[in-house]
Amino acid sequence: MKNIDAAGPYVLSLFRIVVALMFACHGAAKLFGVLGGEVVPAGSWPAWYAGIIELVGGSLLIVGLFTRIAALICSGEMAYAYFLVHQPKALWPLQNQGELAAVYSWSFLLIAVLGPGVWALDTLLSRSRHQTPTSVV
Repeated sequence: MKNIDAAGPYVLSLFRIVVALMFACHGAAKLFGVLGGEVVPAGSWPAWYAGIIELVGGSLLIVGLFTRIAALICSGEMAYAYFLVHQPKALWPLQNQGELAAVYSWSFLLIAVLGPGVWALDTLLSRSRHQTPTSVV
């Protein structure tokens, strides 16, 4: 059991990276028309702004920089998408095609609460700030 617990921060980092990479791809598809997506006109509400959040937020989460705030913003964007776009169509996510928005929203909320894991720039920067300088004699 101890070995499984020790793997937690590493698995959390892998989870963050994989989910964020897929999320950033959605943003790239909206903004640049890559990966089978169609370009959304610049400034169109809410799709273009969603694409910006997905690409920038996803990229920050991939590298683990400003992780908690980026994850919270991404979670909020997906909650907005679920409740304003999907939920009015039907009650259940399977009926309203909102499963992905719901899963992303909860995944990013989990990352916002648990943090980035060990493989993240936030973790690296935090470690370097907390190290005390050694004196040279």
